[in-house]
Amino acid sequence: MSTESQLKKLRGSGGYIMATITEEQQQKGNLGAMDLFLAPIGRIDSSKISEYYCNSCKKDYDVTPQLKYETPNEEVAENLILVEKGKYLCNVCSSTIAEYREFRKPDQTNEVGKAVPITEERFTKPPPVQTQTQQKSSSDVSLTSEIGISVLMDKRVKLDEAIDYVGLMIKNLKDKRTRLEKDIEQESVDIKNLKEKLMKVSEYIDEENQGIQNLTMKRSAVEEPDEVGNFINKLRSMLSGIDIITDDDGSKIKFFKKSRLKQD
Repeated sequence: MSTESQLKKLRGSGGYIMATITEEQQQKGNLGAMDLFLAPIGRIDSSKISEYYCNSCKKDYDVTPQLKYETPNEEVAENLILVEKGKYLCNVCSSTIAEYREFRKPDQTNEVGKAVPITEERFTKPPPVQTQTQQKSSSDVSLTSEIGISVLMDKRVKLDEAIDYVGLMIKNLKDKRTRLEKDIEQESVDIKNLKEKLMKVSEYIDEENQGIQNLTMKRSAVEEPDEVGNFINKLRSMLSGIDIITDDDGSKIKFFKKSRLKQD
């Protein structure tokens, strides 16, 4: 098994801590969800914790949270000792960030047996005189202990962690939905702006087409005088031809007159 340590987020009922833990600790903190939980890992060396987040303060702190713990070393079930229980607290508001329990099996070869019945030696105050009803309640408590309810104290902490995790997932889903709604609204605005721009471009194209038609009409009006000019030039050429013929005839008449005068 690899002993390489990695910085991981360890969730608790009131926030989370960032700590450098081993692969073995990661496996302990894995409750089948995507995130790791501090409760099954137990106490972590303060030098391994770099920061924590408090749900009550809604703020990150780049320090180690306050740790309070005790070592009862009491037998909670056959072959099961509660070695240590503790909790990490926020340095500012004293809210609980996470809790943990550490158990030990004296005999690793045997399974955990029945829970140890609650006795007066486990309390500092002597029990009051029991009535018949109280004796029945005591019997119920002993019966409950015998079926192993006390052993589930650790599981209750894990369940709290899991509930917090589900709540966090719901919050993340709500945040994603909010961001998605904002993105959709922004896309709607962008599409509306694009439509307005396309409409303006369409109007500009219509204006350009109308301008081209006007230019074509003006060009057609200019081509008609050009035809008239060509006709005038043609008439000029014809008149020039007539002038030449007339000049030739005048020369012939003058020559004829001169010839007759010489004969007389």
